[in-house]
Amino acid sequence: MNTVLTLLIDRIDTPIGEMLIVADHNGSLRTADWREYEDRMHRLLQLHYGENGFRFEPTRNPNRLSDTIRSYFAGELQAIDGIPVQTAGTPFQREVWRALRKIPCGTTISYAKLAEQIGRPAAVRAVGLANGSNPIGVVVPCHRVIGSNGSLTGYGGGIERKRWLLQHEGCSFESQGPHDAPIHNRVLHASTQMLSNKR
Repeated sequence: MNTVLTLLIDRIDTPIGEMLIVADHNGSLRTADWREYEDRMHRLLQLHYGENGFRFEPTRNPNRLSDTIRSYFAGELQAIDGIPVQTAGTPFQREVWRALRKIPCGTTISYAKLAEQIGRPAAVRAVGLANGSNPIGVVVPCHRVIGSNGSLTGYGGGIERKRWLLQHEGCSFESQGPHDAPIHNRVLHASTQMLSNKR
């Protein structure tokens, strides 16, 4: 008989909407998403753990993760760096998600450069798909990945949230419209910042 994974779920208010925080009993963050995308979050969890492979247990501030994420939104930008995460997904997806956590706060990187960083320069499209399937928003910072031309491109939480998060982290850009904007601040051409963190 398969063990059902118990997931602790909390809901927190942020400046850009209500966020769902889901952790396990070991204190690892399993997923973080926005309230209006709760159905998507359920589908991803079912994909990773099976339709009946998990259950939710409402919990206030599991492993202090909610407070830590609140601190990030309050301006302590490095607060989320040490949050332990645990994901399912394919080996390739997990490789991309690990690389996302190495992008320094306040910087951005293109999908092409990210593909180079993981040693798969021809896999730009696959990297983009893995980035879009990231189950842990903000903490695994897929919002720091932009187009090669500096455009914001898409974001699972909505492009306005992506813009807000990048501005919150110190990236500046000139808005050219409601759906896109080129980033002018610290796009990661200096890939040595991530390479130095590789183990």
